[in-house]
Amino acid sequence: MDVEREALQSTAYPEVQTFCQKHGLMFEVVDLRWGIQSTEATDHMTTELCLEELDRCRKTSLGPAFVALVGDQYGPCLVPTLIEEKEWEALKAQLSTRPGDLELVAHCFRRDENAMPPIYVLQAPGTRETHGPEEATLTSVLRSGAQEARRLGLITQEQWQRYHRSVIEWEIERGLLSLTHGDQGATVFLREIQDLNKHILEDCALKMVDRLPDGCLDIDAQNLLSSLKGRIADMQPEVLKAHHLLWSHDLVNPQNKVHAQYLKELGEQFVARANYQVLERLQELEAGRQELAWLYQEIRHHLGLSAEATTAFCGRQELLAQVGQRLRQSDSHPHTPLVLFGPPGIGKTALMCKLAEQMPELLGCKTVTVLRLLGTSQMSCGAHSLLQSICSQVCLAYGLPLPPAQVLEAHARVVHFFHTLLHTISCRNFESLVILLDSVDDVDSIHRARRIPWLPPKCPPRVHLILSASSGQRGVLDTVQQRITDPESYWEVKPLSSNQGQEMIQLLLEASRRTLSPEQRDLLWASLPECGHPGRLRLAFEEARKWTSFTVPAPLASTAKEAMHQLCARLEQTHGQLLVARVLGYIVSSRHGLSEAELKDVLSLDDEVLQAVYQDWTPPSKELLRFPPLLWVRLRRDLGNCLARRPADGFTLLAIAHRQLAEVIQERYLSGPEKAKRHGLLADFFLGAWSQGTKKLITLPLVGKPLNLDRKVAPQPLWFSDTIANLRKLKELPHHLLHSGRIQELKQEVLGSMNWISCRSISGGIESMLDDFDLCAPHVDCPEVSLVREALQLCRPAVELRGMERSILYTELLARLHFFTTSHPALVGQLCQQAQSWFRVCPHPVLVPLGGFLQPPGGPLRATLTGCHKGITAMAWSLEETLLVVGTQDGIVAVWDMEQWQVIHILTGHTGEVRCVKVFAQGTLALSASKDRTLRLWNLLSGQEKLTIWDRASEGPTEAQTCSLYVDEAKKAVYSASSSKVSAWNLETAELVFHILGDASEPWICTAVLASWATLLTVSQCGVVTVWCSATGKVQGKQHLSSIKEETPTCGVSVQKPGEMVIGFSKGSISLVSSEGDRLLEKLPEAVEFLVVSEDESLLAAGFGRSVRLFLADSQGFHRFMATDLEHEDIVETAAFGAENNLIVTGSQDALIQVWSLSEQGILLDILEGVGAPVSLLVLRGGTLMASASQQSSSFKIWDLTHTQKPRASAPFLDRTGLTAVSHNGSYVYFPKIGDKSKVTIWDLAEGEERDALDTSNEVRCLEVAEQANLLFTGLVSGIVLVFPLNSRQDVLCIPPPEARKAINCMALSKDEKHLAIAYDSIVLVLDINPGNPCPVIDGPIYTFYTQLPETISSVAILANYRVIYGMTNGGLFLYECANSKVFPLEAHGNRITCVEVSHKEQLAVSGSEEALLCLWDLQACKWKFEMSYTSSYCQGVQCACFSKNDKYVYAGLRDCSIIVWSVLDGDLLAVQFVHALVNRIIPTASGFIAPTRHGYLIRELFQRPSSRASQQDPLKNFKKAAWMMIRSRQREELAAATGALQDSRIGSAQGNECKSNKRSQVCLIV
Repeated sequence: MDVEREALQSTAYPEVQTFCQKHGLMFEVVDLRWGIQSTEATDHMTTELCLEELDRCRKTSLGPAFVALVGDQYGPCLVPTLIEEKEWEALKAQLSTRPGDLELVAHCFRRDENAMPPIYVLQAPGTRETHGPEEATLTSVLRSGAQEARRLGLITQEQWQRYHRSVIEWEIERGLLSLTHGDQGATVFLREIQDLNKHILEDCALKMVDRLPDGCLDIDAQNLLSSLKGRIADMQPEVLKAHHLLWSHDLVNPQNKVHAQYLKELGEQFVARANYQVLERLQELEAGRQELAWLYQEIRHHLGLSAEATTAFCGRQELLAQVGQRLRQSDSHPHTPLVLFGPPGIGKTALMCKLAEQMPELLGCKTVTVLRLLGTSQMSCGAHSLLQSICSQVCLAYGLPLPPAQVLEAHARVVHFFHTLLHTISCRNFESLVILLDSVDDVDSIHRARRIPWLPPKCPPRVHLILSASSGQRGVLDTVQQRITDPESYWEVKPLSSNQGQEMIQLLLEASRRTLSPEQRDLLWASLPECGHPGRLRLAFEEARKWTSFTVPAPLASTAKEAMHQLCARLEQTHGQLLVARVLGYIVSSRHGLSEAELKDVLSLDDEVLQAVYQDWTPPSKELLRFPPLLWVRLRRDLGNCLARRPADGFTLLAIAHRQLAEVIQERYLSGPEKAKRHGLLADFFLGAWSQGTKKLITLPLVGKPLNLDRKVAPQPLWFSDTIANLRKLKELPHHLLHSGRIQELKQEVLGSMNWISCRSISGGIESMLDDFDLCAPHVDCPEVSLVREALQLCRPAVELRGMERSILYTELLARLHFFTTSHPALVGQLCQQAQSWFRVCPHPVLVPLGGFLQPPGGPLRATLTGCHKGITAMAWSLEETLLVVGTQDGIVAVWDMEQWQVIHILTGHTGEVRCVKVFAQGTLALSASKDRTLRLWNLLSGQEKLTIWDRASEGPTEAQTCSLYVDEAKKAVYSASSSKVSAWNLETAELVFHILGDASEPWICTAVLASWATLLTVSQCGVVTVWCSATGKVQGKQHLSSIKEETPTCGVSVQKPGEMVIGFSKGSISLVSSEGDRLLEKLPEAVEFLVVSEDESLLAAGFGRSVRLFLADSQGFHRFMATDLEHEDIVETAAFGAENNLIVTGSQDALIQVWSLSEQGILLDILEGVGAPVSLLVLRGGTLMASASQQSSSFKIWDLTHTQKPRASAPFLDRTGLTAVSHNGSYVYFPKIGDKSKVTIWDLAEGEERDALDTSNEVRCLEVAEQANLLFTGLVSGIVLVFPLNSRQDVLCIPPPEARKAINCMALSKDEKHLAIAYDSIVLVLDINPGNPCPVIDGPIYTFYTQLPETISSVAILANYRVIYGMTNGGLFLYECANSKVFPLEAHGNRITCVEVSHKEQLAVSGSEEALLCLWDLQACKWKFEMSYTSSYCQGVQCACFSKNDKYVYAGLRDCSIIVWSVLDGDLLAVQFVHALVNRIIPTASGFIAPTRHGYLIRELFQRPSSRASQQDPLKNFKKAAWMMIRSRQREELAAATGALQDSRIGSAQGNECKSNKRSQVCLIV
């Protein structure tokens, strides 16, 4: 059946492979008789291996598991390789009357007394042919003996069959006929040749049937074959697929059309049958699928390995008892984790598994035990996936809610959840929990990192964590010791005693039903003098188990490394040096391991291996060339336990089980250029370079000329289907391209491929893509790679909000990288082109970026981090350790590593809001104070709590909590202060030094500890300054503030060097206070909100209202530093100085952060967007890194301030008012000048610089551009409107106000730019704009009307026919007809109207409000047409809106920093895009819009909507924050109401027409 085999190999297998890949399956064909010589195909070992592989396929295959091709040959009957002793005696008794036969049998078999019970082993044939006369005679003799023994009842029917059945029947019996439950994926293809019996003796026919050694027809074999076919038809008729062929002399000739048609039908039938079996099995699995199947698989995997590891466990009883005692003693109180350590192979894994097994006895039968043998499965290889599985298992075990998807996806949240979960279990008095993590050095993130952030340094009561780590060269144990500092937590695992080592060997031998002769045993012990190393003992056992009683073994290696080399040498001797080197080399070179199918494919691409294999015979096919699977199966069998099987991505991967063996393989086979070659071929395979029919040249020894043959390896697309990614390629290819030195391909195929980036990010999360960049970064010297990596990092907030979707990722990257397409065309430019190409064929409505408008990489923003669940209340840097300590409203203290952007410690203990945090002791310790009246001292390196200070002086509910902390390292004291008390404690003992109580009726507003002056100052609300001794807490003096009258203190800051305190007051005074007295420094226009001094105390910043004033220190205190104040558009909340006093950063309530240069007299360097909430915290590290946060947000941002002083790819315009206008199709932006709002800056976007400034002589309140007339209208606070021609510097037109000094609220131009509406608080002016030369003529006002309402106008729009729409601050909306002086009230919004826009045809209008309600109005009927309420937990409110040029869509900018597209036709929400910044205005273009943002960039986008309605998708489907949208349609509601009225009328109701339906027409709810 060789022709059939080749036909399936050529056409059918690739089809089934593609089908399987589309369903996330790997297709593997195990044909051990393909590609080898006929003598090897039917030898005893091959048959045994075939049966073993058949069993493996039945256990693991998801679909077809066994395929038999049955023709007209029964096949040879082989001599059994092993005969049991009783069976041997029965055969021997029957042969005793035939001495010659008995001698032949005795010559071929030898007794092995090392087997239990003893067996007789068939000896190698030596020089005799396998099927020569001697072999045939031996078969005949054994058959006759077995026949007689069976007749006498001395052997069973099954034993008799061993001498009579052919290989084919054995395989069909095992794969099909012995099955009790269905066919289990079996198929038999039967070829019947009609009239064959008539031509059976012809030469061409004899080749197709069984023949005797003399060439005659083997009738017995033909009869047995007929019987076999009959059994198949009777027992499993549904699996039999028969093909009937007419006899012809050239039947197997490829030119025979009948035979060619048969092969085609055979292939089609095979594909259909295999695909059906796969689908049927998938449907069964889907029907019975468990929600947490992945978790159950992971648990079963580790339990199975654990059972294997403890089969030969011996000794260690004393250590087990000690560990058990330690667990019991520490069960009721907090304790550190336990670490078992020792050299590799010492038996730590077996000990951990034994501990897990005995845990119910040690801590109680209900103890929950979680075991992970790290590195043995994909989920246990990385910290993130490891914690995911542990948290899920623990929650299931205790009946707790499973961690939500939002938590599982972010590593910082998983770490937080894990720590919280341990404390939850402890606090609820559940049964004890024990987590055992074996071999922590096999977790990828640990041996690469200098910290282990997820490892709790202390376990709460009833929770135990036991780790094992190798004390080797990788340094992991040192990393663990930084986290767990208690020396008593470390227990060394020592070697077994000599007797225990011998006991272990004996247990292993007994488990494998083997023993050793006394001589062999002596040799074994002599080779292992005093050896108690379990790993070495197991290697010795693997050698000794192969010894028969008549074997004379060679001495064993004395060390583990020598034993590994000895193992490799033995394998080379059996299988050939080249094959062993390549197989082991490929497995070790892989990143996570290789599946068997992948390994056979890779070997089929290795020309040197194939040349060695086909050195003595030619391959069976002239079209394709593959590596013979039999050679791999033989080697795999001999490798035995040296290979580990690890489940990963739904597949089983092979890896080297012993680290020492992997190191020997590296040394032996992967030195020098060999390593790059192995990686190179693996890279070719995962690239798919030689798949899908691409042929590869090779010259075989017996052919002598190059052959171009198809290797039939699996194709490697990125996506197998729309939802199934090629995870194996994604995880392996970067590793191999990198280590093969193919950097250019790495940049082209991986780092510079948008398809790769999206596939990797969608299938594995953005973290996995960042890991790939981190893997490559040290080896790829390319600034473009850094830009892309940083852009991906900046994408994380959008992904967390919206979920990982291709359009989101492409938008984020394109809008950030587009700035660099010209400067970096090779990689960044290609990425942007690829993104644009994808957008062109995007199947659903989408906004397509036409330029860069998001914060680009290389700018000041480094990262947006989210690891907390509530707002951030305190922050402090650990300068030396590059750590950031963050305190939150829910009492959590999180420690972030700012090099890796990861949480390294979640410090729990506080039960109330963390008020302040202080870092000291060279950045290694931190002190936190909380509303729960505790102070906690933390070790930032280990994450352990060193001590807790309880402030029990006053337990009253109205007692104010600590509001400030001061640490005196010299005196080892900590001071905490509130409005009514000051306390001091010893930092080492937590003992109270003193406690000062104040007067509740006269609270202290400011407290300062002046350590160098040994004094403590308090300032009360009434202006009383009290001086205390900072050592004893005793009063040293009191005085009233002499420089301040009728003001109360609001804030203060200490100045340590002169021993003074600066106090701010309610009416703007700033006073310098010391123990000697006080002195007025300055009088500010408003109340002082905060005071900040620089690190060297040479600068002072005072915040008041919307300004910050700076002061410079002098001998008298401080004097004003700059003539002008630093101004914001909203109230300033905080400020921070750079380390070198070269800059100051200020933050305000409008979420803006402004960076000012102090070396250039207060020049504004940059405006940064915070986290969308008031900026309440700014902390700088060394003048370069800055963290910004808000008490109203769980996110914080990290900035690199050095970038604010460097030129950028595209300089943003610095506008902080939101009063922007745009002209010349987005070429120029206009906004009030910073520091002088009476001027309008003209910003050239193409050049990224200020082009000019227009002087308005008064503060600007609003701006409008008439694009066609090239006019800029500026509304001023004085009520005047100035009109500037944009294309020339002609005379400026002036429109006076209706009343003197009445500020303008808003303005609007009609769509034809012929009318202008100017709105004041309650007055609207309507003016005409007429063309003129050289300047337009503005007449009017043509109409003036008053609203007659107490509320003020907030937004206005004007139509061509002198109709005006205006919205009010209370949500009222009105349409006013100037010509008729009629006003039409429209249905009101619930809150301030933020925008009103009219469609270009002036038939519709849209209004938006602060309540996130958009209304679409029919201006003819004066009724709303659609309403859309859009709310997210992030923010609410509409900022701006406009109609598209064709009036089909409404574009709206929302206050949650997103833009939406709304269909005018049916009210559908078509698209949502998160743009990270508030959009000030939206201006339609021919196919999209332009919009300036608060980031200082201009959004320029195309809206693309496919014509097919089938392409519509829910734009909110991936939102991960609570978000909902409701759309109401008046037409549908009226129709519903009318329908209800008709039904009511039928039952006699007279009120049907008055009913109004509240039914929602379209609702999308995501929580």
